Amino acid sequence: MAKNYRSALAMALFVCLLPLGASAQRSIPIPMPTVNPDSLIKHVTELSSEAYEGRLAGTRGYDRAARYCEQVLRSYGVQGYATRPEKSRSWREEFELESNEIENCKFNIYIPGSKDRRSFTLGNEFCCAGMTGRGYVDAEMVFCGYGIDVNQYNEYDHVDVQGKIVVLLTGLPVSSNVPQSVQEQYATLRDKARTAERHGALGVLAVNISPSCLPYEPQGRVYCGEMPHMKTFPILHLTMDCGREIFAAEGANLDSAVARIERLHKPQSFEMRRHAEIDVNAIYRGDAVTSNVVGILPGRDKRMADEIIVVGASLDGVGMQGETCLFPGADINASGVAAVLETARVLSMPGFHPKRSIVFVLFSGSEQQYLGSREFIAQFPRLRRVEAFINAQNLGYGDSVVVLGDNKYPVLAQIAYGRDSLSGLHSILRTEEKTNVRGDARAFDAMDIPSLVFTTHNGMHHNRVSSDVWENIDRRILTISSQLIAETVMELGEGIYQGRSPQSKIHK
Repeated sequence: MAKNYRSALAMALFVCLLPLGASAQRSIPIPMPTVNPDSLIKHVTELSSEAYEGRLAGTRGYDRAARYCEQVLRSYGVQGYATRPEKSRSWREEFELESNEIENCKFNIYIPGSKDRRSFTLGNEFCCAGMTGRGYVDAEMVFCGYGIDVNQYNEYDHVDVQGKIVVLLTGLPVSSNVPQSVQEQYATLRDKARTAERHGALGVLAVNISPSCLPYEPQGRVYCGEMPHMKTFPILHLTMDCGREIFAAEGANLDSAVARIERLHKPQSFEMRRHAEIDVNAIYRGDAVTSNVVGILPGRDKRMADEIIVVGASLDGVGMQGETCLFPGADINASGVAAVLETARVLSMPGFHPKRSIVFVLFSGSEQQYLGSREFIAQFPRLRRVEAFINAQNLGYGDSVVVLGDNKYPVLAQIAYGRDSLSGLHSILRTEEKTNVRGDARAFDAMDIPSLVFTTHNGMHHNRVSSDVWENIDRRILTISSQLIAETVMELGEGIYQGRSPQSKIHK
C-alpha cells in the first residue's frame, strides 16, 4: 500500500493544464515534495504529551509547545519573523488574554444526615468550565432547564435558588416560544451563570447535552462568554451520564425532562433533595501573556519574494485540570500544527524552495474566539503583500479531506482540487454545496485575503476530550491531508497562482 501511495504522489511531478474556471491559470511542471508520515506522527505525539499540559494559552505548557515549534522551524532553516520588533521577541507575536489554571476541583452530592454520598472524579464524570470561578460551595440543588429567564419563558419562576446551586443544560432549547434573539443572550455558560447569580445562586452545574460529545466523556471548553470574570462563582461541566445519575438519585429522568421541555415548550424546573459540595481551586489572570509563533521562508525569486503565502494552524488547546483531567489535543490541533511543520520541512529542502515567501504562523488564543489570528491580522506589517492563506485544522481523524472556502475563493479551491487529482489521491470530498471558511481563516477572509481551510469529514469523534490522544490519530488521513497542503502551498508559492486582485488590497 505504501508503494502505491508513493507512486500516486509521483504523478504530481508532471503537471499540465490546471483549469481554474473563468480565470484559468496555466500550470507548469513543478516537482512536488513528499511529506514524511513518521515526522507528522512525531510532532503530534510530542505536542499531545502530558509535558505540554494541554497547551492552554497563557500558561507554561503552551509556552513550552511554542518553543518546541520554534526550534523545529529553526532547524528547517525558517527564520523568525517579529511582526512588531519594538514589543515582541523574534518568532513571537505577543498579546494578552484570559487564562484560568484549574489546580484542583472536588464535587460530591449527598443527603444531609445520611450515608448517601457520591463523589465524582475530575476528568472522569466532570470537568470545570474554562472560566470557572474559584471557591467552596455546599448547598441544595435546583434544576432550572436551560437557565433562561425572560418574560415569556422563565425557568426560574416557581423555584427558589437563593443560596443554592443551579443544575442546568448546556445549549438552547431546540423548539420554544422564545425568540432567537433572546435565546442568544443565554448562549454561553457565563450568560447562564450570571442569570443564576442574579437570582441568588452560589454556583452552576451545567450538564453537557451536546451531540458532538459522548455521554461519558467530559468535554473541555475555554471560552465561556464575555468578561467580566465571575471570581468566586464555581461553574462545573458535567457529562450527560453524570447528569443522568444526579437525576436518578432524585427519582427523576434527565432525558425525559429534556424531552418534556421540547415537547411542551414550558419550563420543567424543580427543587432537588440532595445537596452538592463543590470546591474549586483556580488561578485566574485577565491579562495573561501568550504569543503566536511566526516564521518566514524568504522567496528565492527576487521579483516575487515580496509576495507572501501564509500557512497556519491553531497551536493552543483546552489544557489540563488538576492531576486527573488532561485534554491532549492530538487532533485538535496538534495534527494541524504537524502539517504546518512538515510543510516547512519539505519546502525548505533543496529543489523545493518557492519563489514567493512563505510565512508559517501557529496561532494562540484559538480557543478564545480565535484571538491569535485576529492579532496576527492586526499586527502583521505586510498585510497587503499576503496573496493567500492556507489553514490546517483537525486533520487526524475522518474518512476524507474537506477544503472549505470554495464559495468565495473558487480559484484558490481549484488549485487544491487540481493537486488532489494530479497526485492520484482523490481524497477531497466534493459536493455541489459551496462552503465558506471558518476558524482562524475568518480573520483573513474579513480582509478579503483568499483563504482555504483543510480539515476532515466525519472527524470530530474526539472533540476536546481526554481521548484525543496520538494513538487515535489516523495516520493515513493525516498523511494525505498534509501532502495536499504541502503541494497546494508549493504551487501557490511558485507564482502560477496570480494572487489577489488590486481591489482587494485597497485600505488593507
